[in-house]
Amino acid sequence: MLILASASPRRRDLLARIGVVPDRIIAPAIDETPLRAEAPRLLALRLAHAKAETCPDGLVLAADTVVAAGQRVLPKAETEAQARACLALLSGRRHRVITAVVLARPDGKRTERVVTSIVTFARLTGAQIDAYAASGEWLGKAGGYAIQGRAEGFVRFLSGSYSNVVGLPLFETAQLLRGAGYPVP
Repeated sequence: MLILASASPRRRDLLARIGVVPDRIIAPAIDETPLRAEAPRLLALRLAHAKAETCPDGLVLAADTVVAAGQRVLPKAETEAQARACLALLSGRRHRVITAVVLARPDGKRTERVVTSIVTFARLTGAQIDAYAASGEWLGKAGGYAIQGRAEGFVRFLSGSYSNVVGLPLFETAQLLRGAGYPVP
């Protein structure tokens, strides 16, 4: 039995793209507040492990995505003001999208992968930020944007996994599942 420890419908949809349908989906309730001076990569890894721990049985797939500008972790935008601040910060700038994926097995073994993609936004105008903020697409998205939507038009450069930027690096996830004996088509 495969359990997806994630509240993200994007992760479920991404898994479906590679023919993986979880038997159960559990939305883990964990505190996602970064620790003082916690590096973005370590934050993603710590949160993915914490999500995996919320499901005591079965093969548990958990992930966490962090958007970072330098060492600064951007929030999952919950207000329009947060989204606008994120977009203003990312405008004309390179940032990293880091996803940690953890697969916890019933025997207690865990395997993990951390994937980093580099994204560069074009310089955004006030009108572009206003229009994107009005779309509401940013709600609950790390860094205040969804690359699979209107924000894709802001991306000047991307290096690495596109699915990672959406929220789950599919190649690495498929490798983890196959390594645990889960049938990935």
